[in-house]
Amino acid sequence: MDNAISGYDDNLEEMPIKVLLVDDHEMVRIGLAAVLSTEDGIEVIGEASNGNDGIRLAREYKPDVVLMDLVMDGMNGIEATRQVISICPDCKVIVLTSYLDDEMMYPVIEAGAFSYLLKTSRATEIADAIRSAAKGRPIIEAQVASKMMNRFRQPKRAAAPHDELTDREMEVLRLIASGKSNQEIADELFIGIKTVKFHVTNILAKLGVDDRTQAAIYAIKQGLMED
Repeated sequence: MDNAISGYDDNLEEMPIKVLLVDDHEMVRIGLAAVLSTEDGIEVIGEASNGNDGIRLAREYKPDVVLMDLVMDGMNGIEATRQVISICPDCKVIVLTSYLDDEMMYPVIEAGAFSYLLKTSRATEIADAIRSAAKGRPIIEAQVASKMMNRFRQPKRAAAPHDELTDREMEVLRLIASGKSNQEIADELFIGIKTVKFHVTNILAKLGVDDRTQAAIYAIKQGLMED
């Protein structure tokens, strides 16, 4: 009996790392699922096209790792990350995004993201980041690490609300104050409408105002329309 028990234990296999994909681009999810299915010890247990569905599936499946996009319709990846970690404290969220903007990178790290990768990463790098996350070792893209170090080197000073805006957010705020719609801002800055909405949400939060009109009034009163 002892030998039989010992033999059974020796043949136990490690449980695969359960991964949830959250990205609003179907082809990205299909590609990630296909690539990760070939990796030993990794199992994709679910896919979500937005933050709300990601939270629902995280609650249902209790993944070990979530690959999280940032800019999605509805709930963005920052708030989704915060809520996923609240639901599954042991889950590691790996941001997988095309964006390296300050207004996206720092808030999601503050929300609890464990690792931060760009979508230019190789498939093997993403798989390695998943395995590292499961072992409690974060992976930060070199470009992200460099930006973080540069920010920490900057001297601290008392800041007005608009001092927290990034250069891109300031551009968007000035266009809001000039009466531009989201679509007009997207066209002028050559960015997507979802990205504009993301910037607007961040601007309102940083300025502590409730709507675009209040943001425009703030910009005018503070003389931010002047270059």
